[in-house]
Amino acid sequence: MASAHDNAVLQAIFNPNTPFGDVSGLNQEEVLIDDDSDFDTELLKQVKELEMCGVSAAEAGDLEGALHMFSQAIQLLPGRASAYNNRAQALRLQGNTAGALEDLDRAVALSGSVGRTGCQALVQRGLLWRLVGQNDKAREDFEKAAALGSEFGRQQAVLLNPYSALCNRMLTEVINKLRNPDHSEEVH
Repeated sequence: MASAHDNAVLQAIFNPNTPFGDVSGLNQEEVLIDDDSDFDTELLKQVKELEMCGVSAAEAGDLEGALHMFSQAIQLLPGRASAYNNRAQALRLQGNTAGALEDLDRAVALSGSVGRTGCQALVQRGLLWRLVGQNDKAREDFEKAAALGSEFGRQQAVLLNPYSALCNRMLTEVINKLRNPDHSEEVH
């Protein structure tokens, strides 16, 4: 049976873009939940229905209808992060990056950067930061999402880390040399 160190070495060989020591399968996303206990149960039910209808409208291509439903959900429970997160996605699909970032900032603040919505908002904001060329801000959001258990966030943080990229490139070169040694040198 392979030790944890052996598994880490194999992971580095077969997945050179992951940091050394990360063993596939050990960093699975935890099941994150949002704490909605502070909200009125009936209002929360209405808001969740509006959000589901908004998501369905967006999937059907009705972005205006989706935005209207998400905005209604925000009016009913302005202190709940989820509707801001969902509205940000509809705004992004419309090409309104500034509006999407504003809603994601609000979702991150309201969630306290925890729970399912906080994690999703961090990942989505990180993607938007990458889109507008703000890689340092993107990496920061991805690292926070990774700390919450987001495998995608972890992968993106690794890709944006210049030191990690350099180390991975050097490790890949070493591994390639070990796999394909130069036959022109004779071993005595």
